[in-house]
Amino acid sequence: MAVIFPARINRLLPAVLLLGPPVGAIVAILGIWYYLSPWYTDVGYTPDQPVEYSHELHAGQLGIDCRYCHNTVEVGAAAAIPPVDTCMNCHTVVQPESELLAPVRAAAADPDTSIEWVRVHMLPDYSFFDHSVHVAAGVGCVTCHGRIDEMVVVRQSLPLSMGWCWDCHTDPAPNLRPVDEVTNMNWVASADWDPQDRERFPTPPTHCSGCHR
Repeated sequence: MAVIFPARINRLLPAVLLLGPPVGAIVAILGIWYYLSPWYTDVGYTPDQPVEYSHELHAGQLGIDCRYCHNTVEVGAAAAIPPVDTCMNCHTVVQPESELLAPVRAAAADPDTSIEWVRVHMLPDYSFFDHSVHVAAGVGCVTCHGRIDEMVVVRQSLPLSMGWCWDCHTDPAPNLRPVDEVTNMNWVASADWDPQDRERFPTPPTHCSGCHR
């Protein structure tokens, strides 16, 4: 009977037994590292909202400043969700009969009801982030939220993980801009812009409680 496999094939089994476990462990670690990382689990999160609100229209085409609706970003830790009265400031005149705005009109007419917006950008309960500190330092909205002005439906475009935050804190200069440009999604640093001149960006916390409460 003819020999189908050469003799060196006999070395394959010991090689598989020797190398199989460590290679399998490496593959498992890399798989877990990627598929359980925020880049995979969080980036791209796009929940359905109770009202079809387009940031691409309002912030992009109409150029409404982020702070008109999220009016606490400069003074508080959280970016406020605008009340329906803010919406109705315009929509009592602009498309007042639109069917898409029926939930807004209903909430405005009944003080006991509110629109249950679905939060998109979330941090763990044990972490702490202060919008006012970062805005005052010159960190643009686009740095953490991406091109909101191009999103018809808001999605999470960055991981917001501890490692991602730490990378910015250890080298903040690329993400800094003049404070009066924080909401300008199209801002580009000029040749004479040097964020190091200001020295206003806080240094990374030296204790866990700086970010974890």
